[in-house]
Amino acid sequence: MAIRQILRMGHPNLRRVAQAVDIARIDSPEIKLLIQDMVDTLADSGGIGLAAPQIDEDLRVAIIEIPGGPTRYGDIEAMPLTVFFNPVIEVLDDQCEGFWEGCLSVPGLRGFVERPQHIRVTYTSAAKQTEELELRGFLATVMQHEFDHLDGRLYIDRITDTTLLAFEDEWLTHNSAT
Repeated sequence: MAIRQILRMGHPNLRRVAQAVDIARIDSPEIKLLIQDMVDTLADSGGIGLAAPQIDEDLRVAIIEIPGGPTRYGDIEAMPLTVFFNPVIEVLDDQCEGFWEGCLSVPGLRGFVERPQHIRVTYTSAAKQTEELELRGFLATVMQHEFDHLDGRLYIDRITDTTLLAFEDEWLTHNSAT
């Protein structure tokens, strides 16, 4: 169990497509240690999600934990710590909405990204079960953001208007009502 270094934008390993996790390995000591390291790293960073490639592990696994309640995104639903192995997203409605996104691998910046707001996620759980979640709104955005890391993408790749990319401290000063 350890807090791992989070790779930052510019590190080439953030841009590779991660390898699928062999389901038989999910309960192996190596994968269990990886998940614990991810949990410790996420807790230390103060984020709500972390993908294995962000800590230089070339595997299709991500974790998400959302405390819920009132936030700058509105009153959002909580999500307990969930581990996603080999997640697949299916867009159920192409209607997009935008949120100001930040990322542990792009520290100090925020960018406005529009994404589909109704998706289905199919994944393998830590219990080796196939699970499905149907999500809307902010939770749909969070999933897409985290799972982009598994395909070597960062949120900045999805910004369509570069005037909506800002340093976080400036964004907080000038957009607190947003």
